[in-house]
Amino acid sequence: MVPTEVGFLARIKTAFLPNRSVDRLTGLLFVGFWAALAFVAWVLRPFESLPGPAEVFGALSTLWWKHGMGPELFTTLALIGHALLLTVVISLLLSYVTVFAAARPLVEAVSKLRFLGLTGLVVPFTLFVGGGYTLKVALLTFGMTTFFVTSMAQVVVEIPREQFDHLRVLGASELRINLEVVIIGTLDRALDITRQNLAIGWALITMVEGISRAEGGLGAMILNQNKHFHLAEVYAILLVILAVGLLLDFAMAFLTRLVCPHAALERVRR
Repeated sequence: MVPTEVGFLARIKTAFLPNRSVDRLTGLLFVGFWAALAFVAWVLRPFESLPGPAEVFGALSTLWWKHGMGPELFTTLALIGHALLLTVVISLLLSYVTVFAAARPLVEAVSKLRFLGLTGLVVPFTLFVGGGYTLKVALLTFGMTTFFVTSMAQVVVEIPREQFDHLRVLGASELRINLEVVIIGTLDRALDITRQNLAIGWALITMVEGISRAEGGLGAMILNQNKHFHLAEVYAILLVILAVGLLLDFAMAFLTRLVCPHAALERVRR
């Protein structure tokens, strides 16, 4: 019993030392601790005007069973899925063409557009693609693409020249070299950047859906509830957005490990 207790205390102590790794059980213990602390802080909220857990979960039940939150959630998921697909295709094409010096200024210009806010782009995008669902997809794709290209183009630029030279010595064609080094060689980074930009898109989704509310979605729902100052309903929707966002992030992390298991091994070696 004593050695077990000593070992447990040693693992806890290790978690408070800088630059140390802990086992999975200890990590889960601290996750539970911080989650419980956050929940207690929510219950003991300093402002009575903010809804508590009972009010929020009650509002969540009402929204789900009586106000169609389920269909609205699937509408939002369809929007983010459509925009993410377009983002990945456009961004990867732009990132991969950075191997050509002539294309680099264009790619650099696209990456600088990330400083633009989406609100001011509604009118020009409406003129180009029209309104409604198409407008929301276009705005969301634009917002994610600028960040995706910024990260992915840098990954391509930073590929060691030795990898290209090695395949040239072996007699590979330039097409084969780019396939092996630029596309397949950076697949794990591409998936990781996709995961990051999915989070960015999910954070933008409520604002984009608020531009055109005809098709519904969680964004339109939360703005309608906020307009009438139904705070319990607003935080219930935010809770769903957070939960679904975490699930999407977990799914992308699982996909990355499944497709590129070598990436995890390389991180362990480092």
